[in-house]
Amino acid sequence: MRQRIGFCTTTDDVRIAYATAGQGRPLLRVGGWMTHIEHDWDSPVWRHWLRELTRDHTLARFDIRGTGLSDRAVDGQCLAAWVRDVEAVAGSLGWRRFPVLGVCQGAAIAVAYAVRHPERVSHLLLYNPYAHGAFAKGMSGYRVDEAEALERMIEVGWARRTGAFREVFARLLSPAEAADQITWWDDLQRLTTDPSTAARLWRAFHEIDIRDQLPKVRAPTLVAHVKADSMVPFEAGRDLAGRIPDCRFLPLEGRNHILQPHDPGWRPFIEEMRRFLAADPLQDVLMAAQFHELTRRECEVLDQVARGLSNAAIAQALSVAPKTVRNHVSNVCGKLAVSSRSELVVEARNAGFGVD
Repeated sequence: MRQRIGFCTTTDDVRIAYATAGQGRPLLRVGGWMTHIEHDWDSPVWRHWLRELTRDHTLARFDIRGTGLSDRAVDGQCLAAWVRDVEAVAGSLGWRRFPVLGVCQGAAIAVAYAVRHPERVSHLLLYNPYAHGAFAKGMSGYRVDEAEALERMIEVGWARRTGAFREVFARLLSPAEAADQITWWDDLQRLTTDPSTAARLWRAFHEIDIRDQLPKVRAPTLVAHVKADSMVPFEAGRDLAGRIPDCRFLPLEGRNHILQPHDPGWRPFIEEMRRFLAADPLQDVLMAAQFHELTRRECEVLDQVARGLSNAAIAQALSVAPKTVRNHVSNVCGKLAVSSRSELVVEARNAGFGVD
């Protein structure tokens, strides 16, 4: 299978490289700092992931600003800037509504994008995520000291073939793997970005704090986390999952940050991911806590309201009396605890109604 590489430009004039491969329904993967869309393609770390992700989907991947094939000389590495990267890629692809897979730091970016564009995200799949980094408010001194120590190691040891950083960093990512993966992580460092940018990204990723955004997620969400992950603590993923409404949490057995085919959690992860992404988005909406009391007819009316139709137009479309529609709208407002039609439209569209 071949991949197709393209480029797009963000609203702040940064060129972002992205790649697509496979056939079928769309799937956008949001990664973190260690990506290179060309180098990753034949990677001993990622090749089995790419094979599975392209089996039933047209997979899109991209390099965030400052890394890989995207523009390197950029300022302002922060969550808002990375969301602009996602927006540029999604706009260039022309996809109207699609699932998003966020990996590690990319999970926070995916959440921020989903909250900002609820009408675009049909499903949210988060792998080894965290809600806040070591430099976020309220973190312990130990976590801060550890992150600062690794930041300094990145500044002096990034992309060097020898030295303590090479071994420390590779073993955090692939503690159970052979020398070919360690070599690949070394090569990726040299290819993906320079030491200064890598250190700035490390700090920016640890400044992430999306705790206030998690309750606003409206897309069906599955959080998967490797129990013995050395890069992102298992408790961080479980905490994040607990802050998202109606989120499903999937603990995975294994030690590698990026699950490998022989890891006991790999096959359960793939099987659960397929089931999750294959689910009917509308049915997931109907099962969400805030909509479970609606009847099927009320859902049909709500879908028409979300499209901006008047009661008279809805009555004509559904072959019922305008008074019946008015009663349905009133009942829906009561069940969802909203007080105006405009508020109802916002809630409905955030939940996925009114979108083809």
